[in-house]
This record gives sequence, structure tokens and C-alpha cells, in this order.
Amino acid sequence: MSPEPSPVASPASAEALEVGSDQITFEQIQQDPELSAFISAADRVMEGLGYTEHGFRHANLVGRISFNVLTRAGFDPHTANLGCIAGYLHDIGNMLTREAHGQTGGLLAYHALRERMPAADLARVVSAIANHEEENGYAVSPVAAAVILADKSDVHRSRVRKSGQIEFDIHDRVNFAAEQSFLRVDSTAKTVSLELTIDTQISQVMEYFEIFLGRMQMCRRAAQMLDCRFKLLINGAELA
Repeated sequence: MSPEPSPVASPASAEALEVGSDQITFEQIQQDPELSAFISAADRVMEGLGYTEHGFRHANLVGRISFNVLTRAGFDPHTANLGCIAGYLHDIGNMLTREAHGQTGGLLAYHALRERMPAADLARVVSAIANHEEENGYAVSPVAAAVILADKSDVHRSRVRKSGQIEFDIHDRVNFAAEQSFLRVDSTAKTVSLELTIDTQISQVMEYFEIFLGRMQMCRRAAQMLDCRFKLLINGAELA
């Protein structure tokens, strides 16, 4: 039986993702055979390296959460659409190498989209893709901030490929322990909250911080770019 998708935010409806007729849509990006091939190839590389799932499930989820984050934070539909596209494509650089995959992914997206998007829009998408990893990325724009928050919020057992060997890999163990994850944007309170339910019989909360502390710090800065405060709640307790 295939695992259930991570319940991180509610998917945006097809109607909500519609933009002006002169702008490329998320649906057009999804249907592009070249970009689909990039995502498939990237996930095969990640599987070969022993990493969690980075394929269409993750791509679609990050794209739609990015859209939701920007919409709920009060940004216009055009900006939200760019966030959706950047979120969907953020990991394509993995098809070349895991190292600096944000930067290589930005270049791949540039060449794939340079004749289909205005330069200003393409620049926002490319910079968001290039800046989504904590090693050398920054929340350089609202679009980049949304992609960071969406990507780092996807912690869920459905991403684990080899659940029978979680005792050997802390990343798989932490993801497998995550039963639920939800990214909540409260426009009134000006907060972005990552709410996790973790089975502590599988992984202790401390293990989550051991591997995700840098990511949570990046999320805090990303929320600040959106004029919000970042909150982390694990099993109902606010930890950050």
C-alpha cells in the first residue's frame, strides 16, 4: 500500500492557481515533458544516494504550499504563482549533483524557461530555487521565503523509502517518526507555524533538532521576510 501524502497545508485549488492569460501557469509547468524528466531524474539520483523521496510528490507539495503561504501572507496572485512554480522546480538540480543543487537547479530552470517567462519573473523564480538550501541559501525575496518554508515543512514518513532500516539512518528515522506535519499561516497574528506530530517511540524530539536545527533557523529568517514570526510546535508544545 502506498503511503499517505504529508498533510502539510491544504492544496490550493486549480481555480486558485489561475493567473492572467499572458502568464505561464503552474499547470503548464506540470505538463512540460522536459521539466517532468528533470524531476524524475533528480529523484532517481537521490534514491541512488540513499536519500528520502524528492520526486513528484515532494515537488507538487512544495509548489502548492509555497502558493498557499504567499496567498495567506497577503501577496498578489502573480507572486503566489511564481512561488508555486519555484517550489515545484526547486530540487531539479539534484539530477546533476546533490552538492549545490540549488544553484544548478536555478541554472536548469533558467534555460528551460527563459523563452517562456518575462526576465523579471524568471529572475525571481531562479533566485528562489538557488537559495532554498541552508548551507548557502537566503530568503532573498518573498518567493524564496515561501519556497524555504514549504520545503523545510515536508517532514513525513511517506518520504522514507526503506522503513525497515530506519534504525541505521537518523534522517529516515526522524521522517518516519513524523506522523503529521502542517504549515499554518496566520495573517492576523503574523505567524508561520510548523506543527508536527512525532512518534517519540521511533525518534526522540532531540533527534529532530540534531538534524533540522539549521533548517529551522532558515525558516525563522524566511518568516521574517514575510513580516511574520516563525513558530515550531511538536506534539502540541511550542519549542521555538
